[in-house]
Amino acid sequence: MADDQKQLNCWEYTGCGKEPGGMHVDESGPCPASTDAALDGVNGGTNGGRLCWAVDNTLCHNHTPDKDGDNLTSCLACPFFQKVHETEDAGDLRTKFLRFVTMDGAKPLVDGLEFKHVAKGERFITQDTPGDNAYIIQKGSCRMLVEKAGEVHTVGHRGLGDIVGVTALLTGAPYSSHAEAETAMCLWVVRRDQFEAMVEKDRDLMEFLTELVANRLDTNRPIADRAIGKYTAREILGRGGFSIVYKGVHTVLEMPVAIKMLHHDKALDSDFLASFRNEAESIAKLNHDNIVKVHDIEELYRTVFIIMELLQGELLSTMINRLGRLSPLLAADFIVQTCRGLEYAHQHGIIHRDINTSNLFIQVGDRLKIMDFGLACQTGTEDFGASGTAAFMSPEQIDGDPVDERTDIYSLGLAAYEMVTGERAFPGSDVQALLDGHLTRDAPDPAEKVSDLPRALRDMICKAGKRNPDERYANAREIMEDLTAILPQCDLQPECAVPIRKMTTLFLIYEDGKQEEITRLTEEFSIKVKELGVMVKAADFRDI
Repeated sequence: MADDQKQLNCWEYTGCGKEPGGMHVDESGPCPASTDAALDGVNGGTNGGRLCWAVDNTLCHNHTPDKDGDNLTSCLACPFFQKVHETEDAGDLRTKFLRFVTMDGAKPLVDGLEFKHVAKGERFITQDTPGDNAYIIQKGSCRMLVEKAGEVHTVGHRGLGDIVGVTALLTGAPYSSHAEAETAMCLWVVRRDQFEAMVEKDRDLMEFLTELVANRLDTNRPIADRAIGKYTAREILGRGGFSIVYKGVHTVLEMPVAIKMLHHDKALDSDFLASFRNEAESIAKLNHDNIVKVHDIEELYRTVFIIMELLQGELLSTMINRLGRLSPLLAADFIVQTCRGLEYAHQHGIIHRDINTSNLFIQVGDRLKIMDFGLACQTGTEDFGASGTAAFMSPEQIDGDPVDERTDIYSLGLAAYEMVTGERAFPGSDVQALLDGHLTRDAPDPAEKVSDLPRALRDMICKAGKRNPDERYANAREIMEDLTAILPQCDLQPECAVPIRKMTTLFLIYEDGKQEEITRLTEEFSIKVKELGVMVKAADFRDI
């Protein structure tokens, strides 16, 4: 299908008038198929717009399907459904798995595969069962269903040339959804041992499948709960170019966590994989209120997961976009909090190398956390890869020179400029122009944009943003000292403030005969945590 070819949605094809603003929307409200955008464009061909039959409680043919969602009978007779299948069957197979088994008219990968017929309505994959087989669709189609919290959600559609169940085979995880035939189907069955042999000898196939799996895991629809070692991933919080962040929970302790997963296609890249591991290992060494905490690292399902504290709030970049720009007092507060976290990291020999407004997270109560240590390195490391975010990258990073504390200070100065002006110090999207800007001129004076900026804050931004590292602040402590004119002295000195205290409650529920062993274990635990300065309180609850 040509990129500029319009993909028709069901209401555009049928002219039902039940889309938002449609002529018949007043009768029963808009059809859910026209308001649920999560399945846009999952088909190929002309009719590749929003899926009507994959959306619960559609208003097709002037009626709402049964609560059980069994609308396939009417769908099979629907001209739109039939047109989708026609264009799917005649579509370009470059994005389909079937192209790997039909090259040059031969079918090298099909040799030895079992051929399977599936009746309409038959469920041939069951969610949460071991993923022993994948299925290549030779004829027909199926829908993918996720069962969650007692409800069944349609989350996808697979047709001619697609492979179903591949995520389980590639990652080793159980099936993440049901697969149920919409029509009679003809399938090639790929066993796990056959799959391993295929990807072992065909690098292109492996790259195709890992990218396919990454795309399928990155969804707006409900996902099945997924076990990640001691943790359970329950829903997607956010997504980036190389990772997905899930909201999860420690399965035993019921402690909420964030789970950052490296995309499987990136896990094939040794540099990406090393960077991702580096992020986990770097933050895991740090324990500071202004640095996101890493609880655990899990390597399974052919990728890496970083288990982090779950943050509530928004990115600093989002806050700036929402507010336009920050008040000088709030900006100074965020700069100081960032300096506290950086000072701690620098004292441990770690340089962040990617400080920017999208790597600073603002929690409720304006508590700031530094995130994304994926590019972190030891002080004095030569930056041969010129790593970082182009709009915030220091000249020494661009030149591949050794980096130290002043590298993070430069990036913080540019982030501070954006805080107070609402604009980038070096705007634009041309990467080479951005890099040239860092190399040829100092950061601009923020007073040119904000005339009433406090002198101390203005001077701090200008000094931190100098091209020459020797003209910048030597360390984060110097910035905090220079901002005493804006913030009270006590706010700048962590030792002046009342320390933040937290409490964790742990319940042990056991049979009476285990009292003696439990007492011994809790005494050992108490001794260990008291060495950390932690106060332990115990209370007995009888006859639970």
